[in-house]
Amino acid sequence: MALTIGVPRETEPGETRVALIPDVADRLLATVDGLEIHVEEGAGHGAHHTDADYDAAGCLVGGRDETFDADIIAKVAPPSDDEVERLGDEQVLVGFLSPLERPETARALADQGVTTLAMELVPRISRAQKLDALSAMSSIGGYRAAIGAAERLPKFFPLLTTAAGTVRPARVLVLGAGVAGLQAIATAKRLGAKVFGYDIREPTREEVESLGASFVELEVDIEADQDESGYAEQMEKEKQERQPELLQPHLADADVVISTALIPGKPAPLLINEEAVAAMDPGSVIVDLAAPNGGNCAFTEAGEEIVEHNVQILGPTNLPAEMPVHASELYAKTVAAMIEEGLEEDTFAPDFGDEIFAESCLTRDGTVQNDRVRGLLETADEAKA
Repeated sequence: MALTIGVPRETEPGETRVALIPDVADRLLATVDGLEIHVEEGAGHGAHHTDADYDAAGCLVGGRDETFDADIIAKVAPPSDDEVERLGDEQVLVGFLSPLERPETARALADQGVTTLAMELVPRISRAQKLDALSAMSSIGGYRAAIGAAERLPKFFPLLTTAAGTVRPARVLVLGAGVAGLQAIATAKRLGAKVFGYDIREPTREEVESLGASFVELEVDIEADQDESGYAEQMEKEKQERQPELLQPHLADADVVISTALIPGKPAPLLINEEAVAAMDPGSVIVDLAAPNGGNCAFTEAGEEIVEHNVQILGPTNLPAEMPVHASELYAKTVAAMIEEGLEEDTFAPDFGDEIFAESCLTRDGTVQNDRVRGLLETADEAKA
């Protein structure tokens, strides 16, 4: 029988992306003999792709039931309870599944017999770069954070010389030099701001400085009565514990702070305490990309924009959805790459001994495969007992 892919309409509030766009679907159809792609009516509307666009690409546009009957279901957001119930044995779900934040969903999917491939669990190895949806979306998040901050800051970002005098450039401090942080640095720099970057990891200095930003070094004074290895270890521990205190003067000098320090499945580290916010100039802006996990700022509220001490504090939870055209394009390419990686003679038969599928597989054969997620479920079960 022909391989079928289903692309349902996303129902999570605020989600505008779609898992496959017409151009990527067209390429898949040309590559895989006998492939059928079923797209739910309206699935691409949030990303500005009409049903007619999918029809022209060779997809079959129809209802929700038909879409969820496909062999492979391609989604963006984690499935709702209703969507989990629609899935069953021998089906494959590909998408963002938030396994560490929603372990109970993983259990429900395993109980349904669904094989799931979590895009956020794709290993960070060179041959899996084309599948790295997380980095693609983080890059968009960093870009949108800088653009949003520039829009809300009641000052110019760039240096301006006018007939009335010279306007100094805004000072932007980016906390965290991962993909999102580096993109925020690059975007703020292109907008003309004076940019500073900080990360607890010293090796990121070169990446920060390569983008034209200044690297913030936190000075820590500790007893130097131990060997070199012990000194370095103690300094790192001391720096981590004192980050909020040591960052305060740098935060006070900033017009904009973009914080991106986030550890999947764990509360975000506090980097911006109440005293630091109070010391910032009125009208300053904080964009906290760690909001979904509690935030790097003491005042952050996920999904809200609030004002404390005359400082605007933004807690966005899905910035890529604010740029759905390119976000959907990049995401669709990673999903297609995942599907193509598992094809064998025009059928989807991934090798779960391969590192890519071994690590990205969340559920299979009725069980949760990921060790960390299993641990979370066991801990939750013990707490209930």
